[in-house]
Amino acid sequence: MADPYSLLGVSRGADEAAIKSAYRKLAKELHPDRNKDNPKAAERFSEVTGAYDLLSDKDKRARYDRGEIDAQGNPTHPFGFGNGGGGTYTRSGGPGADFEFGGGGGGDFGDIFENLFGGGRRGAGGPFGGRQAPPQRGANVAYRLAVTLVDAATLAPQRITLADGKTIDLKLPAGVETGTQMKLGGKGQPGPAGAGDAIVTIEVGAHPFYTRDGDNVRLDLPVSLNEAVAGARVKVPTVDGPVMLAVPAGARSGQTLRLKGKGFTRKEGGRGDQLVTLLIDLPADDEALKSFVESWTDSRDIRASLGV
Repeated sequence: MADPYSLLGVSRGADEAAIKSAYRKLAKELHPDRNKDNPKAAERFSEVTGAYDLLSDKDKRARYDRGEIDAQGNPTHPFGFGNGGGGTYTRSGGPGADFEFGGGGGGDFGDIFENLFGGGRRGAGGPFGGRQAPPQRGANVAYRLAVTLVDAATLAPQRITLADGKTIDLKLPAGVETGTQMKLGGKGQPGPAGAGDAIVTIEVGAHPFYTRDGDNVRLDLPVSLNEAVAGARVKVPTVDGPVMLAVPAGARSGQTLRLKGKGFTRKEGGRGDQLVTLLIDLPADDEALKSFVESWTDSRDIRASLGV
């Protein structure tokens, strides 16, 4: 593999953010899903993924810069006999996803004898005798799945495409949040003792007007002066669809109302609530409103509690 810095188009002094940004751009352009008829793009995707794997790992990057390992992660020392080149392919289930390729290398002198002779130093099985290492399962494959806040709150079914092109429908677990991991047994890389697992890490995205507060969902709701003063029933969006909310007469800006059971599903069962904060929205230029306030005065000392 070529120099990883050159593959990603970054300088040797590039920081982590610059490396990640360069990789994301290239991964989106070269990903096999977008280049099904271009095998060279797939090959290039594999190369830049390997380059990102090395440069995103501080230890590997330092060792590469010192000349201790090559671009594949293999030790350059003649007696290193590393295990470089292995890894895991990471794919997201949605646009704007991260892709990673993880692997490891290195080993002690026991590993060297195992690699050279297939056994230890006593018994049968090699020039030094000994038993062969037991067959290993294939490597786990890591995926990142982007999930919307609404889908996470309602546990909507998700679909993910695996590295082999197959799709799997997933059921999100109760209490799902960013960082939640799901294991798909036997969906990793094949191996002599069976396939590894697919490990799916969930990333819950931001929403234009909902925010998460534990198991609750928060929403700022604009209301008119008429609705706040006289009270009204207004339509409110929720993660389950719009509902009618009763705004009490004399409502204040900043007052919070509660919609039961419209939040996230809890791990222990049940759901959180939706907390609706009222924000009185006044028109910027309304002559009727200006005329009204000119003839009306609030006689209360509303800032007395502040000592002013």
